[in-house]
Amino acid sequence: MQWAGAVLLVDDHTADHRALEEKTARQIIWSSDRSFQGWTCSQCEWNYPLPTLLNDPEARTAYDRLAAAKFREHKCADHLSRLPGGTADSENFTARIRKLVAQGFKPKDAVELFLQEIALEYRNQPKTLAQAKADGEDFLRRVRAGLI
Repeated sequence: MQWAGAVLLVDDHTADHRALEEKTARQIIWSSDRSFQGWTCSQCEWNYPLPTLLNDPEARTAYDRLAAAKFREHKCADHLSRLPGGTADSENFTARIRKLVAQGFKPKDAVELFLQEIALEYRNQPKTLAQAKADGEDFLRRVRAGLI
């Protein structure tokens, strides 16, 4: 069975189902760490980096739509396979917030708890604290827009 959120897409194991499963097995993932910020593919090394000076929320929403379209168009066979493990959770702020949400916290509470953790871990690193706050705000914006 293939699930998208909580909606069952296909309930049988036909050739159509296998084709759909191959097509939907990959996911677009938001990645944010010290060296990269943007969308990536869960199955390959395809990525769509966020332009550095893109700050306007409406422009970011347009960027997200464009990234989703580019993701649907890309072929994983044209890119290297993703290595297991990916980036370390300690360096990926969005992954840490997602983990808290998966544990049952509401997104807003997860971001608040995450920022408190980061404040303790990186108390002498103002740039990291500012990046964590920006990532938390961006995470909430994406949740509100229905992208996450």
